[in-house]
Amino acid sequence: MKLQIFTIAVSILHLVNAFTSTKSLAISTTSFLSSSSRISNPNHLSKITATKSSSTTSLQMSNNGGPPPYPVRVAVIGGGNFALALATVVARQKIPTTMLIRDEETAEYINKNHSHPRYMPDITLPSSIRATSDPETALSDATYIIHAVPVQYSRAFLDKVKDHVPAGVPVLSASKGIETTSLGFMVDILKECLGEERSYAFLSGPSFAREICEGVATAVVIASEDFLLADDLADMLSSDNFRVFTTQDVVGVEIGGALKNVIALAAGMCEGLGLGTNAMSGLVTRGCAEMRRLGMTLGARPSTISGLSGVGDTFGTCFGPLSRNRKFGYRLGKGETMEEILASTTEVAEGVETSKALVRMIKKRCKGYRLDLKYPILFGVADILEGRQTPEDGLKGLMTMPMRMESFDEKYLDK
Repeated sequence: MKLQIFTIAVSILHLVNAFTSTKSLAISTTSFLSSSSRISNPNHLSKITATKSSSTTSLQMSNNGGPPPYPVRVAVIGGGNFALALATVVARQKIPTTMLIRDEETAEYINKNHSHPRYMPDITLPSSIRATSDPETALSDATYIIHAVPVQYSRAFLDKVKDHVPAGVPVLSASKGIETTSLGFMVDILKECLGEERSYAFLSGPSFAREICEGVATAVVIASEDFLLADDLADMLSSDNFRVFTTQDVVGVEIGGALKNVIALAAGMCEGLGLGTNAMSGLVTRGCAEMRRLGMTLGARPSTISGLSGVGDTFGTCFGPLSRNRKFGYRLGKGETMEEILASTTEVAEGVETSKALVRMIKKRCKGYRLDLKYPILFGVADILEGRQTPEDGLKGLMTMPMRMESFDEKYLDK
């Protein structure tokens, strides 16, 4: 009986696809992952070929692994874990994908072996991914550019390649953090390096690179003031195991992506000190409260902070076994020094540099008395990283703070 029902269902799907193909409408059997059809007319793309049906013109995008019906080429800037993951996501959609990395030797290794010699070397990359160290080769004919270089190295890298970035081509950033020199987020760095004339988008959410490459179900959010760009990117990247939501709240997504790494450092210290689930849960929850307060002070929407890029990414980074920031904090909690940890790893824990910049940014952009009491976890992590207190002293300070109500009156933000 079940086999008969399945056979009938498949037959119906074939009939529907046969009918709709005559109308030039792409149907994805994985459409249950999308809340609605968001195919938009991306007027920022000059290389799109439209398909005509009767007297109308429509754009088609298939996100079930088939090639888009218009020419799209994606360049991924960066050669780390997340750059590899996003290149994999794009390549699996049958879209030509080129990675721009620093050294040609690594590029040749990737092209020959379809893996990276240092980052996730056991992961086999799609054979269609090409790597190069030549900016002109990677960027000149790109329809979209994905930026996945750590924040602290982004400005220098962008300054080197900016002359090769075609005018008007949108840029999607997957970098999270605050630059230590300018105290700016990625939106600030990109606009300063590549100009304000093009559209920018920002990807965030609980998304470990290894799990993405392994095809584990993942949900992320893309923020852009250009909502058509956000929708187009969501349609391009979404598949049956990679779900993209959208928002226009760039501020909220950037704040969540930066602060979650700092909170994860604190969570790792808590675990390293052996303080148990009660302490971990309380610390992460209060960290999210500080994220909400700072986010709203700087103009973020509360719903964004409680979404994938805020609370969602914080949970993943604080409790996930693959989290570099949690591991770094754990080793600090176990008694290792900053110098010992940094000397023994090649992985970048963005929260370390972000934490130092974050406190300076709060002091610069937030008003009010005793900001350290309003953001005790964020300030406490910076104090530990800069040697002003130990992890044990930091926890004791949190537990002996003045009594107060759990929630804060949102009428009295630090503006």
